Amino acid sequence: MTTTADVHPVDEIPPVRQLAAFGLQHVLAMYAGAVAVPLIVGGAMKLSPADLAYLITADLLVCGIATLIQCVGLWRFGVRLPVMQGCTFAAVSPMVLIGTTGGGLPAIYGSVIVAGLAIMLLAPVFGTLLRFFPPLVTGTVILVIGLSLLPVAGSWAAGGAGAKDFGAPKNLALAAFVLLVVLAVQRFGPAPLGRTAVLIGIAVGLAVAVPFHFTDFSGVGDADWVGISTPFHFGAPRFKTSAIVSMLVVALVTMTETTGDLVAVGELTGRTLEPRSLSDGLRADGLSTVLGGVFNTFPYTAYAQNVGLVGMTRVRSRWVVAAAGGILVLLGLLPKLGAVVAAVPAPVLGGAGLVMFGTVAASGLRTLARVDFRGNSSLTVVAVSVAIGMLPVGVPTVYAKFPDWFRTVMNSGISAGCLSAIVLNLLFNHLPAVNPPPARAGSDAPAEPAGLPVDGRQEAVEQSREESV
Repeated sequence: MTTTADVHPVDEIPPVRQLAAFGLQHVLAMYAGAVAVPLIVGGAMKLSPADLAYLITADLLVCGIATLIQCVGLWRFGVRLPVMQGCTFAAVSPMVLIGTTGGGLPAIYGSVIVAGLAIMLLAPVFGTLLRFFPPLVTGTVILVIGLSLLPVAGSWAAGGAGAKDFGAPKNLALAAFVLLVVLAVQRFGPAPLGRTAVLIGIAVGLAVAVPFHFTDFSGVGDADWVGISTPFHFGAPRFKTSAIVSMLVVALVTMTETTGDLVAVGELTGRTLEPRSLSDGLRADGLSTVLGGVFNTFPYTAYAQNVGLVGMTRVRSRWVVAAAGGILVLLGLLPKLGAVVAAVPAPVLGGAGLVMFGTVAASGLRTLARVDFRGNSSLTVVAVSVAIGMLPVGVPTVYAKFPDWFRTVMNSGISAGCLSAIVLNLLFNHLPAVNPPPARAGSDAPAEPAGLPVDGRQEAVEQSREESV
């Protein structure tokens, strides 16, 4: 990869061979999550296998288009950072409810189109909120994202949700083997090879899984070679008020999650996210969601698991993720290729996911290292936000008796933790203090608000610490 002084790493274009390898890593990291949403919604609505396959190929196609818009950019659409797009899990429960209570898929798609238009209209408003994301909030959000994803990796490592042999020792052994391969490549392999450690781990794990019958390639033979998603395949969209209201709540949740993910990617890539860039990224989310409603799929958002892959591999080029978007478009147009990727067993993905998602959490801790914790306020913000974010992850039914709109917002650990961090930071660090802390002894300077250093002294202290280490 060639670098020049005037080209930011985000804008570098690696050689074609590296683009393909790095892009395939991103596809494998998000594939299971991407196809899970249509499988869950279609399964709940008791769709035929042919309709389920159609939902999956349509989803992959729009995933690829959405990723290209986000990474490459189209006028004022796209954040132009290495951000992977996929169907949001926040919309699963409302969509199942809409689809199974008489509305069907047309009512789902009508509400999805309206939600996408609302996101595009609200994007500039969210862009102005970026000043409320100091390192205290961004570090907490990134930490919550990583921690909330770890149970997903654990479920994959055990065999995948709903697997008959869930938790079998052989599944965990395969996941552990993949994890060891990834670590060995990173520790002992040359630097260029270390950037593809996840891809190598998945490839080696798949090679071991095949002779031990962990996977079944029979679906590859049954899949079609070519499949094209046509607009409104399941009928013209229906616009029901109740469905639209519930999907608008989902839109606010996904905008909050996407904001956290985009801020995290900006931290990892070294490109500070500006209000205009955030608005452009959210506007791309809205456009992708409208496309989802037109082309028979669902709302879209940034995928946090790929944020972890960026932090782990340190490959910051947005063109790598754009290449992943191109691969997804091919998978959406060529169902047989999609069936090959779908054959990767869940334990293999689980072993790689443990590294990737743990990297996200560690990146959050690294961001929090820039925060002054000498007062109690910053510590309280982190502690309570992480606790609230982890509550629905550790106890999924904790909000089961609450209204649907509340569960839609708070059942996502990412959105719950993000909202908590923003509100608590405003409460402790932006509202006037009732009893301002006294100035430090021997200093004529006014007292600093806890957790908000006003000069470069703390930075200098941290730099000296890093040098001594």
